[in-house]
Amino acid sequence: MLEAIAADIRKGLVGKSFEGSMTFDCGADGVVVLDNGRVDTQAQPTDCTLRLSSDNLKKLLRGDLNPMTAVMMGKIKVSGDMSVALRLGKLIG
Repeated sequence: MLEAIAADIRKGLVGKSFEGSMTFDCGADGVVVLDNGRVDTQAQPTDCTLRLSSDNLKKLLRGDLNPMTAVMMGKIKVSGDMSVALRLGKLIG
């Protein structure tokens, strides 16, 4: 399930750059790791972790979920380096 999301992120990164590393932690569904432009579904230490449901991850990546609103509503929990999380907005915006 998350492999398809990872593949979509890989496509979305073509021609873009992302510095730093981030984990999208979708609980029992697994993780998607973005690490200096590479995308994987194997857990590893990263600068920042976003905890959210896989449905909310899909909405976030489609632009159907505003990241700031989602954090305020508790749909996304951020831990680690907040500056890395803020770079995500430029990537998907």
